[in-house]
Amino acid sequence: MALRPHALLPRQYDHRRVVATTVDAWGRALWLICPDAELEPQPYGRPYPRPRTDSYDAILVTDDRGTIQERTLHDVGAWVSHVDSLPNGRFILVDGRGTRGERTARIHGRDGRRRHAFRMGDAIEFAMADRRHHVWSAYFDEGVYADPVSAAGLARWDCGGRQEWRYSAPDGIEYIDTVYALNVDDGVAWACYYPTFPLLEVRTNGQIRVRTSSVVAPRGMAVHGEEIVMLGGNRQSDRLHRCRMDGHKVIPVEEAQLTRPDGAPLKQYARPVGRGRHLYLRGSANQWFVTGI
Repeated sequence: MALRPHALLPRQYDHRRVVATTVDAWGRALWLICPDAELEPQPYGRPYPRPRTDSYDAILVTDDRGTIQERTLHDVGAWVSHVDSLPNGRFILVDGRGTRGERTARIHGRDGRRRHAFRMGDAIEFAMADRRHHVWSAYFDEGVYADPVSAAGLARWDCGGRQEWRYSAPDGIEYIDTVYALNVDDGVAWACYYPTFPLLEVRTNGQIRVRTSSVVAPRGMAVHGEEIVMLGGNRQSDRLHRCRMDGHKVIPVEEAQLTRPDGAPLKQYARPVGRGRHLYLRGSANQWFVTGI
């Protein structure tokens, strides 16, 4: 099964450093660009584009089905790992490592100026917003075991920074160590987490369901009705597992190999973004692909 092209950063930005990128709840691709940054080596993974100053004006490029828009976000902090859209033309920027500063999440208004900041915790693996003024944060082990805000492993916030909900594992279910895959749709989030990799369904009306799954360590998910597609499970990064939900179980139906649009092997990709029935992937900072149900 081949990925489909979704969005490509225009060529005039090729020489700029993308510090964060995503596909938002409306299907728009976002790229946060620092006009003046240098690549800083990291202990793990690719070098990170580090701004030369602690605060700068960033360029935010949006691709909405081929319509390109550029705006300026003012007073952006030096470290940004996640960017996303909020309703009413606002944006949220998140520093995934709370040890660098107390207020790890910053909200910018329609005019690009910073309006509010709040602490979202440390070791943030995912920070994703929906179209109903909710922001979901999921964490990895370094925050779960060390930071009180991150300890639940999965939390939901309103757009003002008030924590609305935090996960507490039901009796007999393992707590979250690290969230491997997250899918956020309007009013619901789906998570799969270490150590036992159950499928957790959390709705904003308070309903929670936990289903057992035989797909180990998926990296991304697409969900629609009772159907679910998991990517990268069982330590095979290019494997798609098509499953259906039946009561408290996730039942595998078939497997497929995911490839690039030209049929070439899918060797590496960054953290996927799950939005309901769509799963977005990127092999570089500049281009997004899509698959799903």
